Amino acid sequence: MKDWTMGDAPSQRGKLAVVTGATGGLGYEIAPALSQAAAEVIVAGRNPDKGYAALARLERAGAASVRFESLDLADLSSVHDFADRLLAQNVPIDLLVNNAGVMMLARRTTTRDGFEMQFGTNHLGHFALTGRLLPMLRRAGAPRVVTISSAAHRNGKIDFPDLQAERAYQPIKAYGQSKLANLLFSQELQRRSERNGWGITSIAAHPGMARTDLMVNGPGTSGVWGWIGMLLNPIAAPAALAALPALFAATSPDATPAGYYGPKHLFEMNGPVAPAKISTRALDMDTAKQLWDASENLTGVRY
Repeated sequence: MKDWTMGDAPSQRGKLAVVTGATGGLGYEIAPALSQAAAEVIVAGRNPDKGYAALARLERAGAASVRFESLDLADLSSVHDFADRLLAQNVPIDLLVNNAGVMMLARRTTTRDGFEMQFGTNHLGHFALTGRLLPMLRRAGAPRVVTISSAAHRNGKIDFPDLQAERAYQPIKAYGQSKLANLLFSQELQRRSERNGWGITSIAAHPGMARTDLMVNGPGTSGVWGWIGMLLNPIAAPAALAALPALFAATSPDATPAGYYGPKHLFEMNGPVAPAKISTRALDMDTAKQLWDASENLTGVRY
């Protein structure tokens, strides 16, 4: 694969894209890139003030056809309201980028629905959102769902007896589980799309080590992970470059169904886009099915 840039992406004219967590970080880079490729982009985020500020910055930078919609993935009622608003517009969704996330929260906290925050936001919120938007995705000509995972998925394990980390909470363990869940979901969504004729292409990506505010919103600058973040920051990729694997997955005709993409240098921490290493746990079909069933039961969203 040659060094891919957004200039290699085909036109997205006439397409509608939804990007979660698009008021900052990777999402804020993904949204204008899709807009510059002529897509209409919905910037989805939980903070309206940040959302409209991001929209203003995007418009000043020349992004066209972008609009903000409120969405809190840590609140299933917000996910349902967001989906209902879009469903009422009765238009196809060509691209859904499941990007929003929280990382290694120092203390166990829960979503509004009582889920451990990382599992609830990173996985269950996006699982529910994708399922609720499924009718609009199926109406598109060649819909794609891109789910953002992490190299941390390789250390993850789905702890079915304690999915919500109620017995023992460890920040990195909970984060790894949520990112493994993202990959298991992406793989299983592709299998179910093929089996049921949904026509959806499901692809995953990860940014490597990105210079975004995710670390600040997670472990912050204190403790061992804060020190690790500061030490690694000099080799981290700027957010615009770290967003390229997701943009490749979202737009490139060379991105394969059930593929997984990330940067290829320094143990996948930065560099040009390349196929990423996926753990055997992320390819376990029995675990994926069990997680899917558990996710339907927890969210009440059935595909």
